[in-house]
Parts: sequence; structure tokens; C-alpha cells
Amino acid sequence: MEMKLVLSRNVENLGKVGDVVMVKAGYARNYLIPQQLAFPVNKENLRRIEAEKERIRQEEMRQFHQVKELAEVLATTSVTIEAKAEEGHLFGSVSASMIVDALREQKRIEINPKAVRLENPLKDIGVYDVTIHLHPELEVATKVWIVEARD
Repeated sequence: MEMKLVLSRNVENLGKVGDVVMVKAGYARNYLIPQQLAFPVNKENLRRIEAEKERIRQEEMRQFHQVKELAEVLATTSVTIEAKAEEGHLFGSVSASMIVDALREQKRIEINPKAVRLENPLKDIGVYDVTIHLHPELEVATKVWIVEARD
């Protein structure tokens, strides 16, 4: 037996807020409804979910504007990382977490290390455009200078 529910939250492999879904009755009674992830379909619940969808949309827009401001700052920012090197080649490589640390220490910018997208490890001295993935619809490149550490 299946039940028709409206989702109150995004549920992986099932749907997004406001979607009307058909699920097994046991899954609905034992998980979705007690966790308040979904409600039975009726006018009141549909109205409540529409209000929740609008609140979530407004919050996502606010977050996107904040991320957009951060992107504008990152686009004009560069950081310098000192690393031990010999003849232009580093001992080791510069990682995403090192770039995040440099942004935090030098520019007071906080980003998640998972947001830094390195195609290949940075193993040579030079200037690199590093892509930072801030939002599903927004990526920005920032300059990373890798210089030889002074002894």
C-alpha cells in the first residue's frame, strides 16, 4: 500500500520541498512523518509547504547575494604562499587547505577547503589562477603566488 505525501524538506533520492510523492505506507509512517520530512496531502499542509518553500527561496537568495559579494572580493584578491623549493620545483605541493589558510591569514576570508578546485597539485613556483566553487551557479578565480621560502 502506498501513501501520497507532500515533502516539507528536501529528501535525498525522493524529492524537494513541496513535491508530492507516492511512498510505501511503512516508510511514510515510520520515517517521513515522524521526522517531519513530509505530511499527508491536504489543503492546509499544501498551504504550509508553499509558505515554507517561499521562506527557503528567500533564504537561498540572501545566501546567493552574500556569496556573490565574496566572489567579487576573491576575484580581486591574491595570496602568497611560501614553500621550500629547489630550481623552481617545490618539495611537496601546495594543497587546497594551504590556500584556504593563506586566505584566512592574509585576507581574513573564510572559505571551505572543499570549495577550492585544483586540477593538478601545484608543484612549481609561479602564479596560478585557482578556481573557488562558492555556489552551484558561481565560481571565481583568485590568484595564488607560490614563492620560494627564505631560509
